[in-house]
Amino acid sequence: MTFAVVSVSLCVLTACSISYKFNGSSINYDKVKTISFENFPNRSQAFVWGPMESMFNTALQDIFMQQTRLQQVKRDGDLQLSGEITNYDAYNKGVGSDGYSTMAELKMTVNVRFVNNSNHAEDFEQQFSASREYNATQQLSSVQEDLVNQMIDEIVDQIFNATVANW
Repeated sequence: MTFAVVSVSLCVLTACSISYKFNGSSINYDKVKTISFENFPNRSQAFVWGPMESMFNTALQDIFMQQTRLQQVKRDGDLQLSGEITNYDAYNKGVGSDGYSTMAELKMTVNVRFVNNSNHAEDFEQQFSASREYNATQQLSSVQEDLVNQMIDEIVDQIFNATVANW
Protein backbone atom coordinates (compact mmCIF):
# COMPACT_ATOMS: atom_id res chain seq x y z
CA MET A 1 0.00 0.00 0.00
CA THR A 2 2.78 2.46 0.94
CA PHE A 3 4.64 1.62 -2.27
CA ALA A 4 1.51 2.42 -4.29
CA VAL A 5 1.04 5.78 -2.56
CA VAL A 6 4.69 6.71 -3.11
CA SER A 7 4.51 5.62 -6.75
CA VAL A 8 1.36 7.62 -7.42
CA SER A 9 2.81 10.65 -5.61
CA LEU A 10 5.99 10.52 -7.70
CA CYS A 11 3.99 10.22 -10.91
CA VAL A 12 1.84 13.21 -9.96
CA LEU A 13 4.87 15.32 -8.98
CA THR A 14 6.79 14.56 -12.16
CA ALA A 15 3.74 15.07 -14.38
CA CYS A 16 2.99 18.46 -12.80
CA SER A 17 6.29 20.20 -13.22
CA ILE A 18 6.38 23.96 -13.65
CA SER A 19 8.98 25.56 -15.83
CA TYR A 20 10.16 29.15 -15.40
CA LYS A 21 12.35 31.02 -17.83
CA PHE A 22 13.98 34.05 -16.27
CA ASN A 23 16.03 36.29 -18.51
CA GLY A 24 15.81 39.46 -16.46
CA SER A 25 13.57 41.41 -18.81
CA SER A 26 9.89 41.99 -19.45
CA ILE A 27 9.91 42.90 -23.12
CA ASN A 28 6.95 42.39 -25.42
CA TYR A 29 8.87 40.98 -28.38
CA ASP A 30 5.78 41.32 -30.59
CA LYS A 31 6.18 45.11 -30.40
CA VAL A 32 9.86 45.60 -29.55
CA LYS A 33 12.48 43.91 -31.69
CA THR A 34 15.42 46.31 -31.97
CA ILE A 35 17.59 48.54 -29.81
CA SER A 36 20.00 51.31 -30.75
CA PHE A 37 22.74 52.86 -28.64
CA GLU A 38 24.45 56.18 -29.08
CA ASN A 39 27.97 56.50 -27.74
CA PHE A 40 28.04 57.77 -24.15
CA PRO A 41 30.91 60.28 -24.13
CA ASN A 42 32.80 61.20 -20.97
CA ARG A 43 31.87 64.79 -20.19
CA SER A 44 33.07 64.80 -16.60
CA GLN A 45 34.55 68.13 -15.53
CA ALA A 46 36.69 66.52 -12.81
CA PHE A 47 38.69 63.47 -13.93
CA VAL A 48 38.98 61.90 -17.32
CA TRP A 49 40.28 58.35 -17.48
CA GLY A 50 40.64 57.31 -21.11
CA PRO A 51 39.48 53.67 -21.04
CA MET A 52 36.32 54.37 -19.02
CA GLU A 53 34.19 55.59 -21.93
CA SER A 54 34.71 52.52 -24.09
CA MET A 55 34.40 50.19 -21.06
CA PHE A 56 31.03 51.70 -20.22
CA ASN A 57 29.68 51.63 -23.78
CA THR A 58 30.72 48.00 -24.26
CA ALA A 59 29.23 46.89 -20.93
CA LEU A 60 25.93 48.67 -21.64
CA GLN A 61 25.54 47.04 -25.05
CA ASP A 62 26.65 43.64 -23.74
CA ILE A 63 23.97 43.41 -21.03
CA PHE A 64 21.19 44.01 -23.54
CA MET A 65 22.65 41.60 -26.08
CA GLN A 66 23.20 38.87 -23.48
CA GLN A 67 19.96 39.18 -21.51
CA THR A 68 17.43 40.02 -24.24
CA ARG A 69 16.55 38.87 -27.75
CA LEU A 70 16.70 42.42 -29.09
CA GLN A 71 18.64 43.01 -32.29
CA GLN A 72 21.05 45.92 -32.19
CA VAL A 73 20.68 48.46 -34.99
CA LYS A 74 22.77 51.57 -35.71
CA ARG A 75 19.87 54.04 -35.27
CA ASP A 76 16.13 54.36 -34.85
CA GLY A 77 15.68 51.21 -32.76
CA ASP A 78 12.39 50.37 -31.11
CA LEU A 79 14.29 51.15 -27.90
CA GLN A 80 16.91 53.92 -27.95
CA LEU A 81 19.56 54.69 -25.35
CA SER A 82 21.73 57.79 -25.34
CA GLY A 83 23.47 59.93 -22.77
CA GLU A 84 26.81 60.85 -21.30
CA ILE A 85 29.09 60.21 -18.36
CA THR A 86 28.56 63.43 -16.42
CA ASN A 87 30.75 62.91 -13.38
CA TYR A 88 33.82 60.93 -12.46
CA ASP A 89 35.60 62.17 -9.37
CA ALA A 90 37.43 61.17 -6.20
CA TYR A 91 36.63 62.58 -2.77
CA ASN A 92 38.26 62.34 0.64
CA LYS A 93 36.02 60.39 3.00
CA GLY A 94 37.93 60.34 6.25
CA VAL A 95 40.83 62.09 7.93
CA GLY A 96 43.13 60.37 10.40
CA SER A 97 44.55 61.83 13.60
CA ASP A 98 47.62 62.87 11.61
CA GLY A 99 45.47 65.12 9.40
CA TYR A 100 45.87 63.00 6.28
CA SER A 101 43.08 61.33 4.36
CA THR A 102 42.45 57.72 5.35
CA MET A 103 39.63 56.80 2.94
CA ALA A 104 38.71 58.08 -0.48
CA GLU A 105 35.61 57.58 -2.59
CA LEU A 106 35.49 57.27 -6.34
CA LYS A 107 32.14 58.23 -7.86
CA MET A 108 30.70 57.90 -11.37
CA THR A 109 27.43 59.37 -12.66
CA VAL A 110 25.80 58.69 -16.03
CA ASN A 111 22.91 60.65 -17.53
CA VAL A 112 20.62 58.40 -19.62
CA ARG A 113 17.93 59.27 -22.14
CA PHE A 114 15.66 56.32 -22.91
CA VAL A 115 13.08 56.24 -25.70
CA ASN A 116 10.60 53.39 -26.13
CA ASN A 117 9.04 53.93 -29.56
CA SER A 118 6.31 51.36 -28.87
CA ASN A 119 5.26 53.05 -25.60
CA HIS A 120 6.42 56.63 -25.12
CA ALA A 121 4.94 56.67 -21.61
CA GLU A 122 8.10 54.74 -20.60
CA ASP A 123 10.51 57.36 -22.00
CA PHE A 124 12.74 59.05 -19.42
CA GLU A 125 15.89 61.01 -18.76
CA GLN A 126 17.55 60.01 -15.51
CA GLN A 127 20.92 59.94 -13.76
CA PHE A 128 22.44 56.73 -12.43
CA SER A 129 25.37 56.71 -10.00
CA ALA A 130 27.71 54.34 -8.25
CA SER A 131 30.64 54.85 -5.93
CA ARG A 132 33.38 52.80 -4.33
CA GLU A 133 35.62 53.54 -1.37
CA TYR A 134 39.31 52.73 -1.26
CA ASN A 135 42.18 53.22 1.14
CA ALA A 136 43.63 56.67 0.53
CA THR A 137 47.15 55.35 1.05
CA GLN A 138 46.75 53.54 -2.29
CA GLN A 139 47.41 55.34 -5.53
CA LEU A 140 44.22 55.77 -7.55
CA SER A 141 46.02 54.37 -10.59
CA SER A 142 46.55 51.06 -8.76
CA VAL A 143 42.84 50.51 -7.93
CA GLN A 144 41.12 52.55 -10.63
CA GLU A 145 40.44 49.84 -13.23
CA ASP A 146 38.89 47.43 -10.74
CA LEU A 147 36.77 50.13 -9.07
CA VAL A 148 35.60 51.56 -12.41
CA ASN A 149 34.60 48.06 -13.59
CA GLN A 150 32.57 47.57 -10.41
CA MET A 151 30.84 50.94 -10.79
CA ILE A 152 30.12 50.34 -14.48
CA ASP A 153 28.57 46.95 -13.68
CA GLU A 154 26.35 48.54 -11.03
CA ILE A 155 25.25 51.43 -13.26
CA VAL A 156 24.61 49.19 -16.26
CA ASP A 157 22.43 46.94 -14.06
CA GLN A 158 20.51 50.02 -12.86
CA ILE A 159 19.95 51.16 -16.46
CA PHE A 160 18.87 47.68 -17.58
CA ASN A 161 16.41 47.41 -14.70
CA ALA A 162 14.99 50.89 -15.35
CA THR A 163 14.49 50.29 -19.07
CA VAL A 164 13.44 46.68 -19.68
CA ALA A 165 13.05 44.92 -16.34
CA ASN A 166 9.64 46.41 -15.50
CA TRP A 167 8.52 43.65 -13.18
